[in-house]
Amino acid sequence: MSLALFRKSSFVAGLLALSLVLVAGSAFAAEITLKFAGQNPADHPATLLMEEIAAEVAEKSDGRIEIKVYPMNQLGDYTLVYEELIRGTIDMSCTSVPSQFDPRLELLYVNGYVKGYEDVKKVFAPDAWLFGKMDELNNRLGVKLLGFFVEGMIGTGTTKPAAEPLDPSVNKGVLVRVANMDVYKLGAEAMGYRTVTIPYSDVYQAMQTGVCEGVNGYSTAAAYTMLRDVLKHWYMTNYSLEVINYMFSGKVWEKLSEGDRQIVQTAVSHAAAKSIVQAKAEDEKFMQMMRDYGIEVHTYSEEELLPLAEACATTWGQLEKNMTKELMDEFRVNMAPGK
Repeated sequence: MSLALFRKSSFVAGLLALSLVLVAGSAFAAEITLKFAGQNPADHPATLLMEEIAAEVAEKSDGRIEIKVYPMNQLGDYTLVYEELIRGTIDMSCTSVPSQFDPRLELLYVNGYVKGYEDVKKVFAPDAWLFGKMDELNNRLGVKLLGFFVEGMIGTGTTKPAAEPLDPSVNKGVLVRVANMDVYKLGAEAMGYRTVTIPYSDVYQAMQTGVCEGVNGYSTAAAYTMLRDVLKHWYMTNYSLEVINYMFSGKVWEKLSEGDRQIVQTAVSHAAAKSIVQAKAEDEKFMQMMRDYGIEVHTYSEEELLPLAEACATTWGQLEKNMTKELMDEFRVNMAPGK
């Protein structure tokens, strides 16, 4: 074979090989790419479950659907992400739900409707009232609720003993920091604590210097990792919990086939159920770490916590100004302690 003929045949073979690669690549390329926004660090349990959702969807769709995970507010904070979900420029998220579009979306943060993880399993089930109501409120804004990520139960941490921690009628003798939200202030005061609002970044120093003597509104993990040097007591009062939402843009959801919707929903439902199991294990792990660190940990049964839940429930009427009486009436019927 002449050199010219050899070069020509090699060139043709090269083009053929390249075309085969391009064809193969296009055959395996995703048909749908979804942007999945998160607010937690890459190694946070919420982000790891986002990655599991992406992997399950890719497997079940034979690679047709690719979900790209963006943790740690890479696509904006939760308020901006929610706006983009409404517009359809972000496809899905695992983020907090902002109340600026509808104050009733603070429903998740009301205190006193769970006392432990058996309650959580029932309350946050896909066929439960709370899921349906939150989905309804989000849908009005163009966002579909797919599920909840449960991070952990919320307790009370103090620098000195609280008086009769299970009796809401007793003044606890402790000034606790609460978030600047009526739900937390009213709940803490109903349980017998005096309250003060302090910026989140200043809580450690405030407890260290005696400006406040405790905190409400922290999960066990957050309390240990951020406040262990100043905490002396941890009361696992379970009066609320850290929870964020798996959400999907309504505009994008409408474009998916029924089969693809089912694939995405199933993957999210698996992750949501797993988060509850993980949250209980995380609470137990961090309470043990507290004990090992010298913090006195107080735990209670759901029955023992019922008086605190009932005390928090007495404040629900004061939320009607922003939540509306209609919604809080529904909430009382469906979520009252002991339901």
